[in-house]
Amino acid sequence: MDIRSDAVTGGTYPSSSAELLLDEGDAVHVLHPQQIVAFHGDSARREDKLMNLQGMYRKKKLIRSKLSGPARLLIALPVGYTLHCMKLAGNEDLLFEFRHLLFYTEGIRMQSVMQSFKNMIATKDVVRMKFSGEGTIGVISAGAITDWKLHPETPSYIDTRSLIAYPHNAKIDLSVYGNHLASQHMSFQWKITGEGGALVQVGKPDAQLEQFVSGDGLVKRLLREIVPFGGIWFK
Repeated sequence: MDIRSDAVTGGTYPSSSAELLLDEGDAVHVLHPQQIVAFHGDSARREDKLMNLQGMYRKKKLIRSKLSGPARLLIALPVGYTLHCMKLAGNEDLLFEFRHLLFYTEGIRMQSVMQSFKNMIATKDVVRMKFSGEGTIGVISAGAITDWKLHPETPSYIDTRSLIAYPHNAKIDLSVYGNHLASQHMSFQWKITGEGGALVQVGKPDAQLEQFVSGDGLVKRLLREIVPFGGIWFK
């Protein structure tokens, strides 16, 4: 399978769309089929199935589309999002959040892994997705994805809006860090320890940074940060 995009950098496709070219014998499973905006090939080469993720959506089934080659399809990406293609070779240890997975090729096996009760409460996810086999998966993210090295004892703190995947055996808690002022002015963080690395999206929007760059005066910015409810009084 070949992938085409307006720009290609190291397996990352920072574009509004991606074109998948399937040869005879190729097959890809698209987990968000509503993002397929164009298809060229025999109609019978698309097969949609209801997919039950072991109780993750007990009252709501998800549809997965399997497309077989020879065919060509165009997948639209959400505005501001990037497609990152990862080649897998064997049993992977990472647990992915389902909503970030766009597709996986034939030969990849997707397994839903029940989280521990503690992690379930913290992440509000009953299961996470784990992959095995050989092939390619497509992950969508806000901006690029970076591999953040974890330590088995010293914790890493990762913004809850930025974490895409973490190792199966990692320990994860909801937390903040820093002194009193720092902990008051940050989003919740995942406190993670473990072996291996976590995948983090680095395109998280920051409305306060945009406001800062737009040209507010220094005094007004300081008053917003220091005075209680300063964001309301000093607009």
